[in-house]
Amino acid sequence: MAEEESKPVPAEEQSPQEAGKVSKWLTENGFAHEALEADHSGVEVIKVEADFLLPTCTALYAYGFNYLQCQCGIDNGPGAELVSMYHLNKVSDNADRPEEIRVKVFLPRENPTVPSVYWIWKTADWQERESYDMYGIIYEGHPNLKRILMPEDWVGYPLRKDYISPDFYELQDAY
Repeated sequence: MAEEESKPVPAEEQSPQEAGKVSKWLTENGFAHEALEADHSGVEVIKVEADFLLPTCTALYAYGFNYLQCQCGIDNGPGAELVSMYHLNKVSDNADRPEEIRVKVFLPRENPTVPSVYWIWKTADWQERESYDMYGIIYEGHPNLKRILMPEDWVGYPLRKDYISPDFYELQDAY
């Protein structure tokens, strides 16, 4: 009997993820998204399709999420999707701890394209450039999308899990 209790429950039999406060507000206002499981510290996480990122982020900004704390790329593994993740905070003078939410956009490995949120949060500038440089995620509408860490002529995206390192590195002006 104990063995049966330890078996994992198939995804189709699991109860749906309960929506958090922000997810409920987005639903009430007609913004398409999916509530994901909150992270280990209880931060609400939502999944948004690339086509709906800008309207959703504009709504979140209007809702009070005025600070983009972090934007980064994530590789779910060779052959799997890439993710563009946004960690937003609602910063105000009368709150002890800012409200937080994470927005994730899952993208195909081939031609991973998503709109830039630079025009909503200027802090996305270098963060989106780093995700472009390391993962190859293209941020449409970014004012200066070019490599920021690797040389302009570098081939490939070094933080992708299927990246193969070149056999040699050319060191120029090393002295």
